[in-house]
Amino acid sequence: MWFSGLDPIIRILLVGSCSYVALLVMLRITGARSLAKFNAFDFAVTVAVGSMLATAVTSTDLAFSAGVTAIALMLALQFIVARVIRDRLGLRKLVTASPVVLVYDGRMVEEGLKAARLGEADVRQAARQAGHGSFHNIAAMVLETDGTVSTITREQLGDGDTLDDLPDLNAVGAQGMRRGLGGAGASKS
Repeated sequence: MWFSGLDPIIRILLVGSCSYVALLVMLRITGARSLAKFNAFDFAVTVAVGSMLATAVTSTDLAFSAGVTAIALMLALQFIVARVIRDRLGLRKLVTASPVVLVYDGRMVEEGLKAARLGEADVRQAARQAGHGSFHNIAAMVLETDGTVSTITREQLGDGDTLDDLPDLNAVGAQGMRRGLGGAGASKS
């Protein structure tokens, strides 16, 4: 129970080292985007790769080559999907969630809260975690596709071009947002 011999330990040392090197090579080939956390799909791939690596290292029923092949397959598929959705908005919407506006111009957006299945207490907590004691100075709070909440204050807003891809801003009346909030966006139409 406590010690079953040196063979399993030697296997873990050898397979673990080789798997680690193989993963580094594969990540170098596929790029940093392979383990980035831009959306839920990226996160799922990262978790799956970690699980496969652990299984490859510790399972005596799985050959090193099978484990590395499984990891390579996940990274290759993630690489292909990331390349395909990069410029194709229709496909991107199939794979990734859309960001959701939770707070706009200092006020909670009820439609956004419903879409994100969040309560007002959740949004207040996110505002506090971002260091804000009031919504007054918050231009926008957005639930991003990776599940994090971005908070943009009025003074950080600038011309507001980072908000251009938010699908529900028109629904909350954001036509004059940049002019009314940041001042810097008055020249942008």
